[in-house]
Amino acid sequence: MKNSRFRYPSAREMLLRLLPLLALILPVLAGPPPGFAEETKFLDRVKSIDEPFDGRVVGQVRPVVQPTVLAKESYKGGSFRVLARKQAIERYKCSSCHTNKEVRGKNALVLTHGNVVINHGQEGSALICIDCHNHEEFDYLEDKKGRKIDFDHSYQLCGQCHFRQKRDWLGGAHGKRVSYWAGDRVVFNCTTCHDPHAPKFAKRFPATYSVPLD
Repeated sequence: MKNSRFRYPSAREMLLRLLPLLALILPVLAGPPPGFAEETKFLDRVKSIDEPFDGRVVGQVRPVVQPTVLAKESYKGGSFRVLARKQAIERYKCSSCHTNKEVRGKNALVLTHGNVVINHGQEGSALICIDCHNHEEFDYLEDKKGRKIDFDHSYQLCGQCHFRQKRDWLGGAHGKRVSYWAGDRVVFNCTTCHDPHAPKFAKRFPATYSVPLD
């Protein structure tokens, strides 16, 4: 018996049904997208290199313009440089004021170092000036063993207590690198980020955050 409800789909309806399938097949038939061959050639060149990759031979993304010093430490990748510290200290050299002469200025300590707030160390055993500063040669720092340390190499002083952070800093897991990853390794000094008198960062909201989805 003939079914009056059945009808063959029109050519337009058949085309609409086939469009999703055609959208998948046509790109395959058309061949690889533009630039695919060039990318493949580049990967082939990378795979053909016998020598291990050395990031130090890559041109720097941007030059380091800040004064730097060669670090007195090394890590598994070899030597590296650190941002200098002394040029950022407003009243360096310390010996220009700290001499054997009597200080006659009124409120001299408040006028020169009144902005220094020491909040370094555990409660009840906070550090004082001579714990880190050489009390005889004022242009140097001094560690617990009495060794003089140049201000540009203050990481040597910080590392005597914060040795875990120093180990991570040497390896690149703590701190920041200047001029991204390319070229010679130049890193921030400890005091580039941390106030040496109050090194703990104050709590604050994140500088960036995810926008709520709703």
